[in-house]
Amino acid sequence: MSDAELVLRSTRVITPEGTRAATVTVSAGKITAVLPYDAEVPAAARLEDLGDHVLLPGLVDTHVHVNDPGRTEWEGFWTATRAAAAGGITTLIDMPLNSLPPTTTVDHLRIKQDVARDKAHIDVGFWGGALPDNVKDLRPLHDTGVFGFKAFLSPSGVDEFPHLDQDQLAQSLAEIAGFDGLLIVHAEDPHHLAAAPQHGGPRYADFLASRPRDAEDTAIANLIAQARRLNARVHVLHLSSSDALPLIRAARAEGVRITVETCPHYLTLTAEEVPDGASEFKCCPPIREAANQDLLWEALADGTIDCVVTDHSPSTADLKTDDFATAWGGISGLQLSLSAVWTEARRRGHGLEDVVRWMSERTAALVGLDRKGAIEAGRDADFAVLAPDETFTVDPAGLQHRNRVTAYAGKTLYGVVKSTWLRGERIVADGAFTEPKGRLLTRTT
Repeated sequence: MSDAELVLRSTRVITPEGTRAATVTVSAGKITAVLPYDAEVPAAARLEDLGDHVLLPGLVDTHVHVNDPGRTEWEGFWTATRAAAAGGITTLIDMPLNSLPPTTTVDHLRIKQDVARDKAHIDVGFWGGALPDNVKDLRPLHDTGVFGFKAFLSPSGVDEFPHLDQDQLAQSLAEIAGFDGLLIVHAEDPHHLAAAPQHGGPRYADFLASRPRDAEDTAIANLIAQARRLNARVHVLHLSSSDALPLIRAARAEGVRITVETCPHYLTLTAEEVPDGASEFKCCPPIREAANQDLLWEALADGTIDCVVTDHSPSTADLKTDDFATAWGGISGLQLSLSAVWTEARRRGHGLEDVVRWMSERTAALVGLDRKGAIEAGRDADFAVLAPDETFTVDPAGLQHRNRVTAYAGKTLYGVVKSTWLRGERIVADGAFTEPKGRLLTRTT
């Protein structure tokens, strides 16, 4: 401990072995030891006594649409990473679409990295994209360090990122399996979507009917079949349909390499509470009924669903019209995700250790970031300091997102993030931010 530069002490530190009173020592941006609470602090080290506030590993959000460059009026790296830091997130992985150009070639990746480099308040990595015409670009992107590849099985909502049909999925997945990469998939079947009633208008019930559960279920069944045939690694994005859970459990039991995420909005919001015309609640797949939500929570508890990520997908306010058919589909959740999930988790009898497992440990493991996701020696000194029993009421004016549209407006949430630390430096405390200190991450570094 003699070489420690920083010592953080709390009566509640969440470690892989459980929650305990502990002293955490930091040197050169790394955790060097997790010691007993009353361990002696060396004279040269700075002590931060956090009292009874909980020290947890910084969250790792592997599903974020930053939209920069190209649609920076929707969101950008400066605002997105500030919002993330304010919410206790210290690492995000950016999705390849909604930016222009999309991250589908090495050159396009370089453009995005150049834009992000000086604007990142937290660490940022990148997904590549799998399109019908870029199979030749997948291995070069992998070798350059993207964390995997995003594909849609139904229209993405932006013309420059077309979806894959089943033959194109097989071709891309075979290429990715050849270097044991990871394909992450927006799984809705376009034929089921086309067959569903499409009324348009302000009624949420009509929108929900237009994105039926069987569209997800069929797409996931087809993805499982392809992954089984190729022994490929696949990940289901933003699962909302509980009907797909038996398919996933059966696939895992037979050895299919499939992981699954869901999102805070599916776990905390219900179709029954969405007002007509309130397209701040619109996302695809949609927020479903309370009974469906209960089954998602059960799947989180038993490990069928691996992790929870935001799918932060903002737009300008004018695109959130009161017609659910034409409004932009996406929910902005970076700054509020920890508090939203914790509020519902505690109500259902889960602890903060569970939340850390879903939102930090398993997300870090998904993308192979073994230096993130836990408070233990050798990991990056990335922390969030949380007052779990304090509450706040969501005021959109207090959000750091570029466009302050939120489905959580007016909700009272538990869990106030007091400060966020990146590699042993406090980057936000009580709403005050440092200059950007984030680094650009690759799979190979």
